[in-house]
Amino acid sequence: MVDTEHQTHDSAKRDADDLARFGYRQELRRTLGVFSSFAVAFSYISPSTGIFALFYLGITTIGGIFFWSWPIVAAGQLIIALSFAELSSHYPVAGSVFQWTKYLSGKTYSWFTGWIYLFAGILTVASVCVTLPLALIPAFNGMGWNMANSLSNQRIIAIVTLVIITLLNIFGVRLVAIINNTGVLFEILGMVVFAFILALFHNHQGVGVVFHSGGTDVTMSTFLVAMFMSLYVIYGFDTASTLAEETKDPRREAPRAVIGSVIGAFLIGVVFLWATLMAVPDLGVAIKDAWGPAQIIDANFSNAFATTYLLVVAAAIFVCCLSIEASTIRLAFGMSRDDKLPASKVLSRVHPRLHTPIGACIAIGILSFVPMIQFAGTAYVAIAATGMIYLTYFICNLAVFRARLKGWPRTKAPFSLGRWGIPITILGLLWGGGMLINIAWPRASTNPTPNQTGKLLNFHWGWLNDRPVFWTVVISVTLVGAVYFALVERKKAAFLTAPEGEVFAEEAAATPATPGPT
Repeated sequence: MVDTEHQTHDSAKRDADDLARFGYRQELRRTLGVFSSFAVAFSYISPSTGIFALFYLGITTIGGIFFWSWPIVAAGQLIIALSFAELSSHYPVAGSVFQWTKYLSGKTYSWFTGWIYLFAGILTVASVCVTLPLALIPAFNGMGWNMANSLSNQRIIAIVTLVIITLLNIFGVRLVAIINNTGVLFEILGMVVFAFILALFHNHQGVGVVFHSGGTDVTMSTFLVAMFMSLYVIYGFDTASTLAEETKDPRREAPRAVIGSVIGAFLIGVVFLWATLMAVPDLGVAIKDAWGPAQIIDANFSNAFATTYLLVVAAAIFVCCLSIEASTIRLAFGMSRDDKLPASKVLSRVHPRLHTPIGACIAIGILSFVPMIQFAGTAYVAIAATGMIYLTYFICNLAVFRARLKGWPRTKAPFSLGRWGIPITILGLLWGGGMLINIAWPRASTNPTPNQTGKLLNFHWGWLNDRPVFWTVVISVTLVGAVYFALVERKKAAFLTAPEGEVFAEEAAATPATPGPT
């Protein structure tokens, strides 16, 4: 017992000393083990969440063939995850892409990367909160509540969810981890067991459904549209790195969790998607009426079984909400600790007993509410969130590529791509750039103008209502950031403290490193 306590103390001291080399002291509570680190990243991805949100888009576009977008997107995102795993092994500090670009590219580049990623996270929190009602309302109705699946009711449930997850995040990462670990086990077991029940006892379409279009027009263009469900699901794997300061031995465990979360989500998603498509009673009807998993479940099972499963899915989506907000809070904390956000002193203050940045928790909760003010449906928030995430990943990979050409990494880390670093980064840039173009392409189904939403969205400016929503979001966030940076951040000295050999930033040579918070 004494030896175990001694080893635990030594491990904690080693991790704290490692963090101090970056100029930070240990303020967050380091309690996450290997499974908890994986669980947080996996629950951010949460296959059940994205599938419930955008399954209808894939099936209405190209029928069962949209299944093949899943392995393609998983392979592309695994390439990105490999680079991110190496980065997390070198920079085990809160903030993921902000921290990585800070050390690889410098003050200006990293600030804009972090700023865009912050709002991408906020939009993702909102998008998952508004996804929860898609499973919860049918579950309530199965219990006899008779609740209309209206935008108004969806928004009410989403707001209540946002309040609850914000309170849970305030009360500490350990509580979040316990909920995450339980939720991930339920999601994995629930999706796999349910998928086998569907495949064995409710197989209406046969295993070949993934080759059937159901009469839809399958072209390269329509396939790119159908990819959006998969694109929306498989991201956020860098969460394991964002929570590195709360993870034991993060240089080893964070890379494993980053890669493991992508592979795990891919395997679970393959099983669930295939079985769900096989269980569609009539593919033509499902395409015509834009069916999602809730309708397929209801068509195949008794009310009691369907309701129980919808509640399991709702629990998984709730855990996903919790994990995404936790990740976004750590990004806000990481940036504000470097004095890179408005009200940084408030956002970076860690409660001495709860060991959580309460100011950052509340701020992220409030900002995540903003997209719900004019709520037009889950899809529009999800599209904006996905596009912003892929933009940030692409910007980050550009910095990684430039640093690799200069010889990074020059120091050893537990996870290394070695000579494969440059080829993998190039592949990541090609993949990320291609998907970014796909997301930004102006089309009514995936990047509509407010006018094309049937006036569900209205920016109260005719010119802006004719511009694609994703363009408006990106330009608005960037312009606001540019004004703030020019007026405030540009005048500040770069905060840059890292172990020798870890820094490539241009400002490092010209600007003395300011001491980290102590």
